[in-house]
Amino acid sequence: MHDSKNDFAAAERTDLCLPFIDDLGVTGVSIAVVGPRGGQSTICSSDAVAARIDELQFDLGEGPQWTTLKTGVPTLVPDFSTGTHDSWPIFATSIGSLHVGALFSFPLLMGAVTVGTVGLYRRTAGALSPQHMEIAVALASALTGVAVRHAIAGADNEGAGESLASPAMRREVHQATGMILVQLDTTGTIAYSRLQAHAFANGRTVQAVARDVVSGHLSFRSFPE
Repeated sequence: MHDSKNDFAAAERTDLCLPFIDDLGVTGVSIAVVGPRGGQSTICSSDAVAARIDELQFDLGEGPQWTTLKTGVPTLVPDFSTGTHDSWPIFATSIGSLHVGALFSFPLLMGAVTVGTVGLYRRTAGALSPQHMEIAVALASALTGVAVRHAIAGADNEGAGESLASPAMRREVHQATGMILVQLDTTGTIAYSRLQAHAFANGRTVQAVARDVVSGHLSFRSFPE
């Protein structure tokens, strides 16, 4: 049976990305909400490159998104081809093939708490003008409540589908982390680090490896410490 309610919700999530492209002249956008335990829900991605930038930051645990989450202020990289990016060396190397000229990350704020980020990219280098900075901050502020509502709804809806515009809540990653924790008799932090390391070493995404763990095709018990 076709679910028109889910179609409407997906369309609404996609619409959250569009004003940033229309008003700021950037190439692509992704919007993510991060829970208090670090679980991430990507509300929308405007295109495959925006989705990949978001995914790499989640997988690697580094990048402009994480800097913004820690500081609560925008992170601006108007020319990604310059500088050493000491804070995100693996991320900087990983997006080299995506031909990204500029990256910008804006916080989603609820009071003094940063609950997520808006990630913007541009194929060509170039800073945002002061006017565009004001617009970006205003747009991020206006959508925060809606983004959080979608994240909560996505976490509650186990049957939610996955698409480019609205990647599903990464439940499998959390499930896999719990399974690895048991397999290795370790902590959640170490279990997730092992998941990340295995994915990076094998050129795969964390989500793909997590899927193998959850399905029983991969066990970390067989790996050397």
